[in-house]
Parts: sequence; C-alpha cells; structure tokens
Amino acid sequence: MNEENILVELTEKLKSTQHLDKDEWISLFDGRKKDQGNRDIDDYIGMTAREISVEHFGHDVYTRGLIEFTSFCRNDCYYCGLRSSNKNAERYRLTKDQILECCRQGYDLGFRTFVLQGGEDPGPFGNMTGDEWITDTVRSIRSGWPDCAVTLSVGERSRDIYQKFFDAGAERFLLRHETADPAHYRSLHPASLSLENRLRCLRDLKDIGYQTGTGFMVGSPGQNSECLAEDMLFIEELQPEMIGIGPFVPHHDTPFARESAGTAEDTLFCLSALRLMMPDALIPATTALGTILPDGRERGILAGANVIMPNLSPVSVRKKYELYDNKICTGEEAAECRGCLERRMMSIGYSIVVSRGDHPRAGRRY
Repeated sequence: MNEENILVELTEKLKSTQHLDKDEWISLFDGRKKDQGNRDIDDYIGMTAREISVEHFGHDVYTRGLIEFTSFCRNDCYYCGLRSSNKNAERYRLTKDQILECCRQGYDLGFRTFVLQGGEDPGPFGNMTGDEWITDTVRSIRSGWPDCAVTLSVGERSRDIYQKFFDAGAERFLLRHETADPAHYRSLHPASLSLENRLRCLRDLKDIGYQTGTGFMVGSPGQNSECLAEDMLFIEELQPEMIGIGPFVPHHDTPFARESAGTAEDTLFCLSALRLMMPDALIPATTALGTILPDGRERGILAGANVIMPNLSPVSVRKKYELYDNKICTGEEAAECRGCLERRMMSIGYSIVVSRGDHPRAGRRY
C-alpha cells in the first residue's frame, strides 16, 4: 500500500472512531512529511474536517472579544516576548474602568464573550493582588453584562484561586499546555515551570466545571512527530471544550529569536486532525495563523475552525502585548477589526453570529 493510501486510511479511522493510538499518530505525521511533494492528503483532511465542522455548527463563526489587560509576567518562557527577563518589553496594566469600557464597546459590536488575557501578573493592581483584582473585575463584568460569558487566560494558579475566579462568574478558562512531551516541555521553559503542574492546572479547571481550553504551538523548536502524537493523546484524554493551536512565531528578544517559525500548512493539518478527533470542540483560527499567512484565519475556518478572536484592547497598548514578532491588527480600532473579519468570513461563505458560542455539551451557569 502506498504512502498516500495509508494516510487516507488513518484519516478515515480518525473520522469514524475519533481515536488513533500513538504509533498511528506518528505514522500520520511522519507519512505526511515523506509525502511533502503531494498535498492531496492536506486537501483531503481539510475537506473532511470542514464537512464535520459544518455538520455541527453550520456556517456560523463565533467571536470572542480579546482584552489583553497586562503585559507583566513572572515567568521566563523561552519563546515568549513577555518573558520576565526581557528588559525591552513595554509593560502596562489596564485599569478596571478601561476593561469595562472595552466590554461596553464590544457588546455594542455584537460580542457576547469577553476574554481577559494577560501574563502571570501577581500585581499589585492598586491596593489589590493580581488574583484579587481579577476576581473583582470578573464580578463587575458579570454584573454589567449578565448575558455574556467571561473567559480567563491568566496562566497557572492554585485550585483555590481557580475556584474563586469561577465563583465570581468566570465560566471558561484557556491554558495551553504547549507540549505534552516532558523533555520537550523542559526545552521550552525554565526549571521553575513543570509540565506536571501545567497538567494539574488543566485537570483542576475541568473538575471545577470550567469550559476548559488547551492547545499547543506547531513547529516549536525541538518538536517532532512523537511530540505531536503526545499532544493529540493528551487532548483526547482531557476532552477540553476548546482547543487553541497556532504556529510558533519567534520573537526577537528571546532565546529562540533565530529559530524558524512553524508553517501554516503544518498548523492547518493539525487543526483539521483535531476537528476529526473532537467534532464538537470550539477551535479558533488564531491571530498567529493570520500573522504568518495573509488569509490564515480564513484558511483556518476552511480547515475546520469555528471561532475567531478579534482584539478589543485599547489601540494604545496593543503593540505592547508582543508575544511574538509582526503580530497583526495592532493598529485597528475594535469596530474596524470586527468589520474586517466579518467581511473576510463572508468572502468564504461563513457569517459571524451574535452568540455566546458555548460548547454544545456545556451547561449554562447563568
């Protein structure tokens, strides 16, 4: 049996069973590398993933209004422009009033989910610690816009703190595991961080009742087919409601500045494979994908994604939240950004909907 037929068989098995074992995942990724001159398998898995996405969600695309509220971070991850040792990073913290203004603008534009994203910032925020301030801010958003969902993406915390955020009204939490391979994890992070603790956090979030999101970088330094297989197996085990992946994009002030970026093709292939494995997951077409490919977000939707995350942060701080180089949409006002994405989605036959966009199997708390 030739390489292409093996890849099609593995794709069909994944579609029908939502499962491959580790050796099969490695065969899928390795086989695709060997078949680099033939993109038929990419087209096939992308078409299959798109059909599954349409079956579950139609041609609707959910939006999340992203508010990047702090560029301070206590961690020193080797790939991130916000790493604590980067003395060239411009640090800022939004006030609660600034965040609430972003929510007011976002609500008027049709957003029904707000994502508070920031580095692991212990504070202080005025006379509050970072955790106290986040809890207070979540309560204020819930009070002001009770029909909206609040998502947090603020890194590793204790279970007690996650519970406090949840009790304040946060319903979703995004925490990418980045890689499920222990040796690969150590090569991307300082010794103060561990894969064991990252996975503990994700399991705590699921157990508390969050709609939980995880994911990984595609093409990060040292990643191979075995690493990707471990990622897929971990995601299958965790059963997250949300899965966010994007290409590794280097930042000039990190140890990985000279490393090659991940490719759009590899990212789209992984995205499609995730859709086959997790048919009802909420999967974004990420800004990083749009950064390395002009129509990356459209291509992401056509590969099986069903979420986009426009930026609601004040324009004055967007360039300061520099996780990687050449990030797009740093100069657009919120309305301009949403309007642009609406036109982009319409151009491929999809439409942005005014909806919280909950996971189909997740119960509403409010």
